[in-house]
Amino acid sequence: MTKTQIQVPERLFAQIKKFARQHEWSLAETFRRGAELLLEIYPEDAPPVSQGWQPPTSGKVGWKGLSAAQLREIAFEDQSKNPIAG
Repeated sequence: MTKTQIQVPERLFAQIKKFARQHEWSLAETFRRGAELLLEIYPEDAPPVSQGWQPPTSGKVGWKGLSAAQLREIAFEDQSKNPIAG
């Protein structure tokens, strides 16, 4: 195991310390588990954060074959069948 020193803002440190106490973990165990969780959530093959996320275009989400006018017509038709109470 490698021993290291880190700097954490006081507010975050207090929250982590409370979290560790509630789970009966040491601070070191809490930080290790947090680091493991980050590596699990953000795998190595994920694109860099700097690229930014872009939502998929409508052609990729199941609206194939419908024109913008057809989608508009369906939306208004659905709206008239299920008006929002207000």
